[in-house]
Amino acid sequence: MVAAPGENLRVNGNRLWDMLMDMAKIGPGIAGGNNRQTLTDADGEGRHLFKRWCEAAGMTVGTDKMGTMFATRAGTDPDALPVYIGSHLDTQPTGGKFDGVLGVLAGLEVVRSMNDLGIKTKHPIVVTNWANEEGARFAPAMLASGVFAGVHTLDYAYGRKDPEGKTYGDELKRIGWLGDEEVGARKMHAYFEYHIEQGPILEAENKQIGVVTHCQGLWWLEFTLTGKEAHTGSTPMAMRVNAGLAFGRIMERVQEIAMAEQPGAVAGVGQAFFTPNSRNVLPGKVVFTVDLRTPSQEKLDRMRAKIEAAATEVCEALGVGCSMEAVGHFDPVTFDPTLVGRVRDAAEKLGYSHMDIISGAGHDACWAAKLAPTTMIFCPCVDGLSHNEAEEISMDWAAAGCDVLFHAVVETAEIVE
Repeated sequence: MVAAPGENLRVNGNRLWDMLMDMAKIGPGIAGGNNRQTLTDADGEGRHLFKRWCEAAGMTVGTDKMGTMFATRAGTDPDALPVYIGSHLDTQPTGGKFDGVLGVLAGLEVVRSMNDLGIKTKHPIVVTNWANEEGARFAPAMLASGVFAGVHTLDYAYGRKDPEGKTYGDELKRIGWLGDEEVGARKMHAYFEYHIEQGPILEAENKQIGVVTHCQGLWWLEFTLTGKEAHTGSTPMAMRVNAGLAFGRIMERVQEIAMAEQPGAVAGVGQAFFTPNSRNVLPGKVVFTVDLRTPSQEKLDRMRAKIEAAATEVCEALGVGCSMEAVGHFDPVTFDPTLVGRVRDAAEKLGYSHMDIISGAGHDACWAAKLAPTTMIFCPCVDGLSHNEAEEISMDWAAAGCDVLFHAVVETAEIVE
């Protein structure tokens, strides 16, 4: 018999942890983390393991034309729209064992626990592994969920290239995970995503659960600066057209612009490529990406305009060419108040310490929120460290968030006695 709503049902935290550790064996990094970038052989291997686990739990697995995987546990009402639980299995080149992976495998643990407890729901449950969430190999991030939500076209996504010039479409076929489902054909009743915080707030506040109310908006602005390659030793300072100097001055301006918008705004440069990247040659070209984020739409628009104007001003003063392409974007997101309330109530009922929090990182939930009521749950991570092989969480933290996910999902999917 299913427990009454107030009863203290829990998932199997040990089983969840074992899944996390088993998945971490695929695509190991060089310092204890993972390098399982999207559409690599390691990504394909991780997908096969996830599919085997899902099928063993009695789920049916489908794949769409972007390579996103959907594992379905049937509901009792064939006409009821599914409740989705999603995140991603792909990692950064020097990624951790938990970013994204926790949310996918916690979704599977929710289903396994429902099976153990004999719980039936009106609505089906679908556990989703979104393809190319990270955007490390193929920009932009959250590419597959973006196509699903109608933000990007399939042709655009298939044409995205990695640093070696390989396209998303070709690599998806190569690893054997090109599905036959039309992207975005599925409809959702609700969407939940469980994720490590990727920041230090929960740990600093000694809270077990982050109740995510909003997600910051983001722009990724890719600048290409064109100067003149010249010998660093024999070219007079006054006669240089130095794309590297322009890059440095723009970085300073990005810092100043972000600081002027405090609190609640961030911006910086995490990637830059110098050509020819030789120690005694001034760069003829510098390509770099500015990442700017804030939960305020007004600040987001203002910061982008100021950064573009600053780049133009700097380059004109130095005689350097400047072009810009927006390679990633989403507006600030407010998550569904009803689902947020269910997460908060579940944490309260289970006796877990919790706090409301805004996501500093982008997630597939940002695009899902365009399609259905959506919310997120955060788990603390040690020192707030993420996108790093040293990323770490505890087994208890992982289980606590999965318990909350379980209760919120089951309530939304509607228990059938």
